[in-house]
Amino acid sequence: MKRTFLAATAVGASIGLTSAGAPVQTASAPDRIALAQDRTASAQASATQGPTGPAREQTGLAQEQAPPAGIYPERGREFYFTRAVYSGGRGFRGREAWRTDFPKADRQFLFIIQRLLKHLHLFEGENPIRLDDPELRRYPFLYALEVGYMDLTEAEVRGLRGYLQAGGFLVIDDFWGTWEWQNFEYQISRVLPDRGIVELPLDHPIFHQFYDIDEILQVPAVNNACRGCPTYERDGYVPRVFGIFDDDGELMVVINWNTDLGDAWEWSEVPYYPIERSTFAYQLAVNFILYAMTH
Repeated sequence: MKRTFLAATAVGASIGLTSAGAPVQTASAPDRIALAQDRTASAQASATQGPTGPAREQTGLAQEQAPPAGIYPERGREFYFTRAVYSGGRGFRGREAWRTDFPKADRQFLFIIQRLLKHLHLFEGENPIRLDDPELRRYPFLYALEVGYMDLTEAEVRGLRGYLQAGGFLVIDDFWGTWEWQNFEYQISRVLPDRGIVELPLDHPIFHQFYDIDEILQVPAVNNACRGCPTYERDGYVPRVFGIFDDDGELMVVINWNTDLGDAWEWSEVPYYPIERSTFAYQLAVNFILYAMTH
């Protein structure tokens, strides 16, 4: 499948890969991510009171102030963390499901990614965009969460299908259990009716783009993590990663089921959030970015 993005740029050489493609790491993966998370904690005062206090309230206020449709970020950057705006049910506190964790998770994610991939010329702000917006194709990396509540319009189905067929890369996150899987499976079958969903083995290249992922950890929602509750939700006991491939055997969609990477990104500076889970979430994210922009 030919890649046709206007903004897609191969960035392997600019982020510390040798000519042979081997990663160059000056510190261990956990140490580098922990350091970035540490710096985030001191730089983001909005999160100092934890997930159930004013920080959560402030995040909720920001969620109501999402950029209006038709407002786009400046062009010319190599990477934009683009969040899919889609039709569907309600998420946290009755807001649209796509807004979950928005915009704090996006901003904090970019803050840490900028420290981990220092030579990646990224756009520092959030970038929500509707699936039926023609500008979607400018952004080769797309993130969608809470897809258990997704209910795509026909225009959104066509927009997402065109995006993926043009070479776009979609990361799915934060949906749990049998019912939400069934809803997502139906929605994505409308988008890609001729594509099957397969579980990704741990030797797939996406788990070894920069960090070596040898185990799929379950990343819990912040309140479960900080209160010592079970890490699963509903009947989503086991975290699993699936994919959808194009005709050339390249991943179009990576599906993170029974896990919540976004909460780990959003609340990694909270002292009670398990650092091994937030570290894993950032390691996986770096691998996703590199795969999306070099394949």
